Amino acid sequence: MPVLGVLSAEWPDLFTERLRAFRDGLKEAGYVEGRNLAIEYRWAEGQNDRLPALAADLVRRQVTVIVAAGTTPGALALKAATSTIPVVFYIGADPIEVGLVTSLSRPGGNLTGVVTLNVEVAAKRLELLHELVPSATVVALLVNPTNPALAATITRDLQTAAQTLRLELHILHASSEREIDTAFATLVRLRAGALVIGADALFNSRSDQLAALTLRHSVPAIYQYREFVSAGGLLSYGSTVADTYRPLGVYTGRILKGERPADLPVQQATRVELIINMKTAKALGLTLPLPLLGRADEVIE
Repeated sequence: MPVLGVLSAEWPDLFTERLRAFRDGLKEAGYVEGRNLAIEYRWAEGQNDRLPALAADLVRRQVTVIVAAGTTPGALALKAATSTIPVVFYIGADPIEVGLVTSLSRPGGNLTGVVTLNVEVAAKRLELLHELVPSATVVALLVNPTNPALAATITRDLQTAAQTLRLELHILHASSEREIDTAFATLVRLRAGALVIGADALFNSRSDQLAALTLRHSVPAIYQYREFVSAGGLLSYGSTVADTYRPLGVYTGRILKGERPADLPVQQATRVELIINMKTAKALGLTLPLPLLGRADEVIE
């Protein structure tokens, strides 16, 4: 029975929906955990500095294939740890820019995978917030400094967008739950009128905390996943879990069957969804523009 390694920067109990979609993809490729596939999981629980050691542990185990599930730092740690074990990544960063592959169509090494649009549309999130809260001239971006590949790209793109929109942008950092609270205290001191939350595994797993803080401090905020809006956040705009984790499972299954990562083009997500929490908008005293409502894929009442 082949053994699959899964490396994630998140918490297992908060990864359920994504794992379900991933397993659906594996099943489509003919693999079911416990029947003809064993899976070993390694969870960094929001601590990116643990990923190199966890990656090295999976390599020592000599697993058949390793999946870097939603973690750019994890994918980079695996690239550094092995040049022979096939690695399938799920990331938001440009895999060429961060050095994971040399080409999207012909990756050429032992890595391939799925790329979301969650980093690429970061600037669009700022534009959506500006459309909703045009009076907010001071805005903030929250990033995790222990995820430099994503933090640098998102910061650069939002700084460009902020200049175009004539907004004053402040960069806030958080790499733990406590630092998230500290970042919001800084946001209030700066009197920022809106917040863009950068893509990161820590923030994925802390949607409830982030949504509660944005409501407590009356700050309109946008993130990438629906969970943020379900927890009371105002807006989300990004790739869907089902559209990205299922293909990740299919690709993993194909490699388990013997296909080479070097021959499998990196898949790129093509769809994003906009979700709005109407109850939160009313609590913040916001009137949603009809064109924005018309573009929404879902409105939570």
